[in-house]
Amino acid sequence: MAEFEQAVKENNLFGLGNLNTAYAQYFTGASYLQGLVQAQNEVDVNVANVNFEPGCRNNWHVHHDGFQILLVTAGKGWYQEAGKPARLLSAGDVVIIHEGIKHWHGATKASWFSHLAITKGTSEWLEAVTAEDYAKLG
Repeated sequence: MAEFEQAVKENNLFGLGNLNTAYAQYFTGASYLQGLVQAQNEVDVNVANVNFEPGCRNNWHVHHDGFQILLVTAGKGWYQEAGKPARLLSAGDVVIIHEGIKHWHGATKASWFSHLAITKGTSEWLEAVTAEDYAKLG
């Protein structure tokens, strides 16, 4: 196991989480999910720690009735909005995703990627990012 992988698993402030079987159909590759806050009562956002193995990415998706904020905590990953070039992300980066914006995010081919996802509203899951399009990224 690579040194970075070991560090992600052992030193993740919010925990690696469990293998993300609940949303596996919307991911290419393995991810791990640690729920931190669930929307309830007067709190109307969900907060989750999401860890992506190298090469893992989620499908294109859109958030309705809200937004999503990604706080990158470790590794290297990609964020892309439809019709725009992909953006390379690393620890400390913040991404604000407004309602109705079609996008995806995930790890680079060679690095684990971790972020906190703060989400309000519902997610509509769409098609997978093609292997061909992903392969074009650095």
